[in-house]
Amino acid sequence: QVHVAESGGGLVQPGGSLKLSCAVSGIIGSIYPAEWYRQAPGKQRESVAFIESPGKTNYAQSVEGRFTISGNNADMKVFLQMNSLKPEDTAVYYCKITNWGRDYWGPGTQVSVFS
Repeated sequence: QVHVAESGGGLVQPGGSLKLSCAVSGIIGSIYPAEWYRQAPGKQRESVAFIESPGKTNYAQSVEGRFTISGNNADMKVFLQMNSLKPEDTAVYYCKITNWGRDYWGPGTQVSVFS
């Protein structure tokens, strides 16, 4: 019943911006809390941004000041605005929704940053 789907990934040059979207359906209640993770080739999956509720967020040090997580509960969507992108941001980005104690993951969207 629960469906999570990321979109908005693509190829961008260093210094560019990209906005990811996570569409959620089938859950009971709100989209919060929600979290964005990423996994680069040969590396472990890492959390980059977390939102407990509107206005209550935290970020990995590596993306602090450059990424912004937000949500629109009415539209059942979570966003990740990524600015000043660096080659090391290249990874598959995943959206995770926690609902009634269970985690639901999307299939991921590829973000590639290089010249």
